[in-house]
Amino acid sequence: MSHAPLDLIVIMLGTNDLKARFHQPASEVAMGISCLVHDIKELTPGPRGCVPEIMIVSPPPMLADIKAWAGIFKDAPQKSHELALQFEVTADSLEVHFFDAGTVAECDPLDGFHLNRDAHLALGLALAREVEAIGWK
Repeated sequence: MSHAPLDLIVIMLGTNDLKARFHQPASEVAMGISCLVHDIKELTPGPRGCVPEIMIVSPPPMLADIKAWAGIFKDAPQKSHELALQFEVTADSLEVHFFDAGTVAECDPLDGFHLNRDAHLALGLALAREVEAIGWK
């Protein structure tokens, strides 16, 4: 069985959009992702001028204790728990793929919102399986 190459763009954003200075609820962050997906579809950046497959990945929820970052991310930990649902609804409405990174990885307790080596490894392996399921038929 021959495998065709997969044209895929993965978008994983959201945590920094929850900074207090932006005053954005999770639903507005999802709307920002929606704009990016629309741009990608309109620009057809894939080889041969085709629209590539698109996957939206929600970041793992922030931990309650975000150490010295609490002022910058005021109310963000709570909002971060809403991102997966908002991103999934957005992905569904745009007919693109979705993956919840929080199902396989957690934020590092050292700061409460970045991913450590183990989380990156778990997420990378899970995304590899998702990409394989999407593109290798």
